[in-house]
Amino acid sequence: MASVCFYFQVHQPHRLRHYTVFDDHDRYFDDHKNGAICRKVANKCYLPMNRLLLDLIRRHEGRFKVAFSLTGVVLEQFERFCPEVLSTFHALAETGCVEFIGETYYHSLSFLYSRREFLSQVRKHSDLMESLFGQRPRVFRNTELIYNNELASLMESTGDFDGIITEGADHILRGRTANFVYRPVGCERIKLLLKNYALSDDIAFRFSNRGWTEWPLMADKFAGWVHEVNGGGQVVNLFMDYETFGEHQWQDTGIFDFMRQLPTEILRHPDDNFKTPSEVIAAYEPVDRVDVPHLISWADTERDLSAWLGNSMQSNALHEVYRLESQVKKTESETLLRDWRWLLASDHFYYMCTKYFSDGDVHKYFNPYDSPYESYINFMNVLDHLRRRCVRHLKGGSAKGASSGNAAPALQKIC
Repeated sequence: MASVCFYFQVHQPHRLRHYTVFDDHDRYFDDHKNGAICRKVANKCYLPMNRLLLDLIRRHEGRFKVAFSLTGVVLEQFERFCPEVLSTFHALAETGCVEFIGETYYHSLSFLYSRREFLSQVRKHSDLMESLFGQRPRVFRNTELIYNNELASLMESTGDFDGIITEGADHILRGRTANFVYRPVGCERIKLLLKNYALSDDIAFRFSNRGWTEWPLMADKFAGWVHEVNGGGQVVNLFMDYETFGEHQWQDTGIFDFMRQLPTEILRHPDDNFKTPSEVIAAYEPVDRVDVPHLISWADTERDLSAWLGNSMQSNALHEVYRLESQVKKTESETLLRDWRWLLASDHFYYMCTKYFSDGDVHKYFNPYDSPYESYINFMNVLDHLRRRCVRHLKGGSAKGASSGNAAPALQKIC
């Protein structure tokens, strides 16, 4: 029996406005641009795809199931700029066929820099999922699927999660297949789900490539691959950005028609089914242990952290923003804390990436800057002003919790 596990990542950061050394205001975030992008992607992807998934769940009478990881910052933007998207996620939650995955609320790299902040964001995100959708996540994915043995042990120690999701990178599998449930080295309870990157990328990256030998990719062909590649395995994990549908792969590529037909073709095989990550974890025991002593991610061909830590600009920006943590928290200002946390999103450091060649086009997508250097300078100008705000606040120069130029979303008050 082959269980197909679909999991979609949904995220949009709070992008910064152009900010120079001469600016002296706390309106760091570009509401106009963030709203425009959120509404654009909602109309191209989130709304049509959510409605399609809802129709598929009903048509297949609950046999079709999916999972989502929705960052706190994207939910804030849905509430503010396109609440209709939020209502469609509520409708999906009510079907009982959709699972919501845990992660860091702010889509941050905090696991690498501050375990205290990391665990705080994970709890904040879980609280939000429970409040909005009535589900407290039992499966965790770290930002960008960043993972190692230490992360697995930390998540097991919290007692809050039964499973963890990461990339099925070849070098950690060492000849094994991603189509099984595994146990992380050093853990006794938590289970590991690994992305089948080849089949996932067939949809996420190769679907519209007319130079690909398998183009056009039809649902019956893909269902056959899923059935065959699983072999004696347990599960085929198809993990991808939700923006794959309608944004990365435009509607005229046939991506929505493909998804509309895929469940029928998968379920045509009597031994195949769909399961959510928690259902996979409950159904299958680990077949082996996977040892990941060094950090991995789902990014680029290297599957490492070079997309965020590959140059000195990124390293400096990350070091400086986390160095401000204790000062920000000492102010006890909700506004300063929120602004600082919005700066932690991994996207800000991704924009500073200088990698090109085969991965260059990916790094340019949704990037508001003309160059990585412009991104770094803009970020550091904002960070320097935030640092000065903290100093003034601690010296009594501003009222505790003073409001900022950017409205605080009501979703933050849930947690």
